[in-house]
Amino acid sequence: MFAALGPVPDGITLFLDDQPIIACPGDTVAVCMLRAGIPYNRLSPVSGAPRLPYCMIGHCFECLVEIDGIANQQACLTVVRDGMKIRRQLGAPLALKHPEV
Repeated sequence: MFAALGPVPDGITLFLDDQPIIACPGDTVAVCMLRAGIPYNRLSPVSGAPRLPYCMIGHCFECLVEIDGIANQQACLTVVRDGMKIRRQLGAPLALKHPEV
């Protein structure tokens, strides 16, 4: 699949689902996840099928992840920064119950 061509120079640390991964400054979150061999970045809300980045230019929305607590962020357009916390999105969000009126 994807692999680094050599050591990551001046690597920074991201946390994916609380696990550290090394990233190159200036890379996008999607690139770092692919380089690290992450098998999927989200599960489809319809079928639960695992999804990976597809277009890498922000058109397809297959790369959605939660970044620093904010859901539905496009990993292919988000540049990494040291200490960034990323979570994979696991299917459809739970519906909130409204209190009885």
